[in-house]
Amino acid sequence: MSNPSHPDLGELDYPLGLRENAGLFMQQLLQVLLVGMTIGVQRTVLPLIAESDFGLAGGSLTLLLSFVVSFGFVKGAMNFLSGQMAGRFGRRPVLIAGWVFALPIPFILYFAPSWGWIVAANVLLGINQGFAWSMTVTAKHDIVPSAQRGLATGINEFAGYGGVAIAGFLTGWLASGFDPRMTLVLFNAVVVAAGLVTAWAFFGETRHFAHQTAAATGAKPLSGWQAFAMVTWRDQRFMALSQAGSVEKFVDVALWTLVPVYLNAQGASLIEIGLITGIYAGVWGASQLWTGPLSDRIGRKAPAVAGMFLSGLALLGFALFQSLTAWAITAALTGIGMALLYPTLIAAVGDLSDPVWRSSSLGVYRFWRDLGYGIGALVIGVAADIATNVVAGFWLVALAMVASGIWLAIGYREPARRD
Repeated sequence: MSNPSHPDLGELDYPLGLRENAGLFMQQLLQVLLVGMTIGVQRTVLPLIAESDFGLAGGSLTLLLSFVVSFGFVKGAMNFLSGQMAGRFGRRPVLIAGWVFALPIPFILYFAPSWGWIVAANVLLGINQGFAWSMTVTAKHDIVPSAQRGLATGINEFAGYGGVAIAGFLTGWLASGFDPRMTLVLFNAVVVAAGLVTAWAFFGETRHFAHQTAAATGAKPLSGWQAFAMVTWRDQRFMALSQAGSVEKFVDVALWTLVPVYLNAQGASLIEIGLITGIYAGVWGASQLWTGPLSDRIGRKAPAVAGMFLSGLALLGFALFQSLTAWAITAALTGIGMALLYPTLIAAVGDLSDPVWRSSSLGVYRFWRDLGYGIGALVIGVAADIATNVVAGFWLVALAMVASGIWLAIGYREPARRD
């Protein structure tokens, strides 16, 4: 760099931008697509074979949701840990480690004699997602300026949730003609193997981008505890973003578990359930191609708050209507709401963070966000069991999303762009 003490950001040795780093960006997109497919294989079939293959009591949603609880708490913790590890060791080693932890999952699904094994498999899935998906987000934030952060995050999440949608639909379709459990096992094995091989062979390190940007801006590093305190309670803007991230996962828990169970009880087939959940994930993923850039242009707050309200209220359509068409529209509207808030919240955290501790702050945010899986699964399951009605879970999620959206509207303020 021409002036190490205070270089011009436009003259960095490693220029920032999507066009300038197209090769790295495509490598990252391939990884997040496969990471999304790894979780997508469970979205349609697993809740429906809980009773038939594992003897799970059909009346207990809390017990059914136990596999989401294990996933959520572990993924949340791994998000925080991966943020610290990425700052110390780099993004690539953490990504590869995430795929290594996923290798036993297909074998556990195949040999599992009880539901407890599925819960254990989802512990490994939580580690995989916490390490691998987190690194695709962090790596993209490394290589773009703030003016492209919403776009980069939107494309990243489009690829990831596109993978969720593709895997959810394909496994539902395959399971309707073949053994559902074997479908899960084989599909999962192929995706995990592809993820590990491509991560090892193609994924490029990006930590040096963050280091040079930090040197240019004079940012000071934060310890893991300092970053945790900052994002959790010391800065009300981070706090508002973190609570919104946590609560929005309630919607995804509902689509992962309540919706398949509810639609099955209403007489929907596996293919129809796979179609509905695929529409939700597909619309969510594709819509982020425009919601991410939208937040770059008009700011993060308005899209995020609107998304909290839309996705929470749209979810009620599953309980209020009784036709496949209405459920498809409901799934699409819920997906649009998630697309408005999801990449925007991540980009907002990146906006508030200095490059030298951005991986840590993103890790803390993602810790609280994905802890929402575990919290949401517990709360939704208990509420539905107490009410002896799955519909109670839908109403609980809607109320939580509206309340969280109000908090976000009050507590978050847009920062000035820093790069």
